[in-house]
Amino acid sequence: MAFDFKKEFKEFYMPAGKPQIVDVPKINYIAVQGKGNPNIPGGEYQQAISILYAVAYTLKMSYKTDYKIQGFFEYVVPPLESFWWQDGIEGVDYGNKESFNWISVIRLPDFVTQKDFNWAVETASKKKKTDCSKAGFLTVEEGLCVQIMHTGPFDDEPGTVALMDIFLEEQGYINNINKERLHHEIYLSDTRKINPEKWKTVIRHPIKKKD
Repeated sequence: MAFDFKKEFKEFYMPAGKPQIVDVPKINYIAVQGKGNPNIPGGEYQQAISILYAVAYTLKMSYKTDYKIQGFFEYVVPPLESFWWQDGIEGVDYGNKESFNWISVIRLPDFVTQKDFNWAVETASKKKKTDCSKAGFLTVEEGLCVQIMHTGPFDDEPGTVALMDIFLEEQGYINNINKERLHHEIYLSDTRKINPEKWKTVIRHPIKKKD
């Protein structure tokens, strides 16, 4: 059976509907960075997602090609994720989506090296007839974070984030969102097929002990 990151690392992908503190290790990603409203049809964000999946599935199916990745095992492509920030704004202003900066990512298995990644970008560009050169190999070590499972539309996230902030206050922590440590979302639902009230999104914020 193919390795499924969501099932093997439930503490990072399947949190409860109440806040919890986790220590997130170093993880490698396929990453595409951009700016602007993610909801624009055919916009920069949608294009980034296409690039991510093109590279992700090229790596996943590499065992059927002449290119062999050392240590490869069959796996399920992990869910789409994104890191978000807005210049000059603390937290997230959901009413000003045009000002979003984002890094959209898909997790890579640890056996994928920079060399393997470069091969996948080149191969995906040729096979999909899409320029995948915007994709980068990104390593992030988030460290100590608070996370929660948000159920519902993205615009309803402020209420869930408020629950996280109350929890942090009770536990003696504060948010530590800055230019290096970002608001993080993991998307577990296919928004094209599921009613928005049932969308499931992991929301994760970096934290630190209160002084």
